Amino acid sequence: MDGFVRDPNHWLRRLSPDEWIRAALVEVERASAAYAAGNARAGAAGIKRAAGMALNGALLVQPNEAWGRTYVDHVRALAADPSTDAPVREACRAVLEASGPGPDVMRLRTPRADLAAIEAAKDVIAHAWAVVRKYEEHDEESGARRA
Repeated sequence: MDGFVRDPNHWLRRLSPDEWIRAALVEVERASAAYAAGNARAGAAGIKRAAGMALNGALLVQPNEAWGRTYVDHVRALAADPSTDAPVREACRAVLEASGPGPDVMRLRTPRADLAAIEAAKDVIAHAWAVVRKYEEHDEESGARRA
């Protein structure tokens, strides 16, 4: 990465890579609280946002137009990317499969399933964090400015 330049008007550059990761961690905690309160719809939306936010950080250091622009686009693209490690793809799929109650179908949920969805989001966040760290280490070795 050639150095991060903040742009408050740009959808991606309004936060630095580290700030996207921190925002994702806050969001996954909100999702966890929503699940604990019995609000599966907010929990499912929150883990998708959290995973996507973290992937925004990865996108800043490793641009990939195939990931799209929305949080869910990022997660969906990574879930289907054969160059991504299988555990990360599986975590992305688990995040995408999380859903709240639908209008026509009653879903049976368990705390274990909610926890699995939260852990999957954390795995995606960890992957994004590793991507950011890898590029920051590369920048430090080359003497470039840190993100």
